[in-house]
Amino acid sequence: MGSITLLIATWQMHKFWKKRQDVKLKQKYFKRNGGLLLQQHLSGNVEKIKLFSSKEMEKATDYYNKNRILGQGGQGTVYKGMLTDGSIVAVKKSKMLNGRSSKFDENKVEQFINEVMILSQINHRNVVKLLRCCLEAEVPLLVYEFIQNGTLYDLIHYQTEEFPLTWDMRLRIAIEIANALFYLHSAASVSIYHRDIKSSNILLDDKYRTKVSDFGTLRSIALEQTHLTTRVQGTFGYMDPEYFRSSQFTEKSDVYSFGVVLVKLLTGQKPIISDQSDEARSLISHFLMSMQENSLHDIVDSTIVNDSQEKEIIAMAKLARRCLNLNGGKRPIMKQVAMELELIKASKAGNEIEESGDEESEADDIIESWNANLSWSTSISITTDSTTLPLNATF
Repeated sequence: MGSITLLIATWQMHKFWKKRQDVKLKQKYFKRNGGLLLQQHLSGNVEKIKLFSSKEMEKATDYYNKNRILGQGGQGTVYKGMLTDGSIVAVKKSKMLNGRSSKFDENKVEQFINEVMILSQINHRNVVKLLRCCLEAEVPLLVYEFIQNGTLYDLIHYQTEEFPLTWDMRLRIAIEIANALFYLHSAASVSIYHRDIKSSNILLDDKYRTKVSDFGTLRSIALEQTHLTTRVQGTFGYMDPEYFRSSQFTEKSDVYSFGVVLVKLLTGQKPIISDQSDEARSLISHFLMSMQENSLHDIVDSTIVNDSQEKEIIAMAKLARRCLNLNGGKRPIMKQVAMELELIKASKAGNEIEESGDEESEADDIIESWNANLSWSTSISITTDSTTLPLNATF
């Protein structure tokens, strides 16, 4: 009886010790993952942003089962999860480990908390919604609404005859992205720059409505400021050349990236294209050249030529060209872009869209800039639509 009593007591003590160690470990992770920083931003009231426990996240993702992975990128891995109430969510496991040293990168904590703080203030039907976060796991987790129909990149490049990407769909998608960016730039409580607009960051829900996502590089800016000075980062083919030169990111840099998305919607091609000789060239320079030579029909996706009006295609192409102006000051703001796209939808674009008087003269400079960018050589890391790579190769 004494031995049994001793065993039970030992087991109870071990259980108590293990529970205490788990609590301490979760407290350690909470602090390391920016929990105190989040509390500071919220003046100690963390109830404004709901938190999940690590156990809830493990159960939701089947202990981060590889079969649940929806996608991977420079900011982390996204898993498909199911909560206890049966709702489906997307769980983003942030990448906090330093590649070579395998040490926790504390510099990314502020970036993560920045993403949480900004997303908690955003409420727009075309911006993916942040539901909760978890800070007591080994790395911080963000829990988003689940968007089931993949990305705009997939929709453009993997079309099927059963479900083609029609002109009406492309125009609607362009309008929804423009409205989301207009909201971020002007209508939110603070001005917000996305800084990585590209087709793979545009999600599509069950009705193929767009949801702008992936805010790992997103930044807010005071209303009286005009730009954000940062280390250059972005996606090859979408990056504003003016930002690359100056390291100053403005709202017009998002406009430039949106212009690239417009060109993708028009052409169905990737920002960097290869011809039969495998020589890489810029889609943007090719697009601008076709505009100059009045041969837009040669580059427009053939699947939309027959089911759309020519003047609408030309109007969107002209708008895209203005967004791609080498001089950021001459690009339209997103409010203007959204309004002009609505005019195109209403079939009034032919007479009512205002055009920049000197956009033709700027085209040559933009083409030269893009051709030069194809042979960049630098140590700055950027990403393609799907991978991260150093800019030390010729594309």
